[in-house]
Amino acid sequence: MAFFSLSCKLRLLGVATVMAMTAARVGARFQPSSWSLAYATFYGDESASETMGGACGYGNLFNTGYGTDTAALSTTMFNDGYGCGTCYQIRCYGSPHCYRGSPLTTVTATNLCPPNWSQDSNNGGWCKPPRVHFDMSKPAFMQIADWKAGIVPIMYRRVPCIRDGGIRFQFQGNGYWLLVYVTNVGGGGDIASMWVKGCQTDWIGMSHNWGAAYQTFTSLGGQSLSFKITSCSTQEIIIAWNVAPSNWYMGMTYEANVNLH
Repeated sequence: MAFFSLSCKLRLLGVATVMAMTAARVGARFQPSSWSLAYATFYGDESASETMGGACGYGNLFNTGYGTDTAALSTTMFNDGYGCGTCYQIRCYGSPHCYRGSPLTTVTATNLCPPNWSQDSNNGGWCKPPRVHFDMSKPAFMQIADWKAGIVPIMYRRVPCIRDGGIRFQFQGNGYWLLVYVTNVGGGGDIASMWVKGCQTDWIGMSHNWGAAYQTFTSLGGQSLSFKITSCSTQEIIIAWNVAPSNWYMGMTYEANVNLH
């Protein structure tokens, strides 16, 4: 399977400015990848309380709609946060600890599995680059294998993220710094680049902060805000017009009426 460690940044250098239409789309719908082999562990307990928050910045995963069907990605897959929001089908493979029938589970990447540099990559240092590894929530792991195994071989593939409703934008920051956490992303689930437009401004490029967060050091108070998003996986571009009203404020989440495919 080809990962987007470099291509996510390089592939989009030539993307042109999108014409002002309700939702301009470039690129194909996200398609499932072929199956590949890896390993999976789990972290936390059955409550999945330790999976809340995480390096993607999704906060309470129940409130943001991801629940317990989540996983932390190894460093290579996390890709400095560009892997946040991606979705995978996983099944246990070739282990006596696999459940009969090798049931599938689908998880969303919501966290980073930090590398343990003091351990061999085949003995504890599972998440060191260039290794592909999934550190699943315990409830998700328990859907495919006996948790007492600790670690199991798996088959996995990227799949489209199925989301209800539109992309959501959670605002943080202050009057001169807008930090936006992007959640509920469909299609490939990932974001390569993002722009914001106030009703009195042109499109303003937002820089990638970390995880699923994008920022601009621009004063946009008192203006309704629109966002333009490019998918890393498909180069699809959508515009979410007037997502936030002119009286928007920090701490609020605003939902668009469009999503990636």
